[in-house]
Amino acid sequence: MAKDIRFIVLNSDESYAAELRAMLLKFDGVRIVAEVEEAALLNQSVAQFPVDVVMANLDPSPEAVLPIVGEVATTNPNLAVFATSKSTDGMLILKAMRTGVKEFFPKPIDLKTLGEAIEKTASTLGESKSIGRLITVLGTSGGVGATFLATNLAAELAAIAAGHVTVVDLDYRFGQVATLLDVEPTYTMADLCGTAEQLEPSVVGRALSRHASGLQVLSRPLNLAEADTITANACVGVISTLLHMNDYVVADGPMRFDTGAKNILALSDVTILVVQLLVPCVRNALRTIDQMRSSGYNLDRVHLICNRIGRDSGHLSVDAVSETLGLKVFASIPDDWAAASGAINLGEPLISHSPKSKVRTVIQEIAVRLHTPDGASDDKEAPAKKGLIGRIFATS
Repeated sequence: MAKDIRFIVLNSDESYAAELRAMLLKFDGVRIVAEVEEAALLNQSVAQFPVDVVMANLDPSPEAVLPIVGEVATTNPNLAVFATSKSTDGMLILKAMRTGVKEFFPKPIDLKTLGEAIEKTASTLGESKSIGRLITVLGTSGGVGATFLATNLAAELAAIAAGHVTVVDLDYRFGQVATLLDVEPTYTMADLCGTAEQLEPSVVGRALSRHASGLQVLSRPLNLAEADTITANACVGVISTLLHMNDYVVADGPMRFDTGAKNILALSDVTILVVQLLVPCVRNALRTIDQMRSSGYNLDRVHLICNRIGRDSGHLSVDAVSETLGLKVFASIPDDWAAASGAINLGEPLISHSPKSKVRTVIQEIAVRLHTPDGASDDKEAPAKKGLIGRIFATS
């Protein structure tokens, strides 16, 4: 699908959440900006997030949910509303259509029919709906190099892209994005998360710090207490606004697989999983991938990157890690401690500090592959988990 299309999912049935999420995320361009469990909160979510489609699971109480869905459809005429239910009662379907539901899908949902409805809706959005891409960088353990990769990848994308690039620090307590770029933020993510309404780009723009390279930075809070004030929905609202203002948004983190992380993963175009050739990293990566798979996330959007290749790996190899995780390695970053540590300590991206270093060359290549339309398609054929290494890591 050529255009991006943003969904809010209304679903109170936890047992159906992963299946519904998986169906939607199978389609290129689909992003889930919010998942709402209570129908009473749907109006608030539509007001908070930029959205094109509401997908409502009417079960287990269609008669209670449908009036709220209909009210949202009536008050938001430009919003497409889809609904699904295990009921095939003609009166329910007719009532749904009369309340403003554009597409009704009996369960089990036929993927071809769903895809056609999404394509039809996307074709009506127009060029004004074009938004940037979200690249989320996840580290599999502390010190694996995720922040270093996120900041330098963002700097490379800023050099390539014709528009704007922003890097966002989602480690609200101990994030170091601003430090690695030597910027002193005046405003942070915490300053933007105090409202339930959709943020205006001008408001978000004033909270960004500017790096000399042209890269923009949204820092973590300045003090630890402010971290507790940031909700998952508020964070996604900020990032949704940033996607309207940028060609790329690169998110560093989050480290935990909590509600905030799930929301970010559902919104991401690409998730980069950073590992080193160390048993704890690989085990954490395996747990993350298994959780993503069981939760319905599209693993075709996950890119595995092995960092600091060249050190003594203690008998682990890139091929063994790939086999264990069931993902093809998207890129391997060489160990180049002199260049990396110098850039970190001076707060400079490699593009300016060590432009000819081995590590910068590889990160630049990663940025080019992500920027090129077909550059992110190499890892869809994943090897199956098998062999001794796979059995070792299969236990937690």
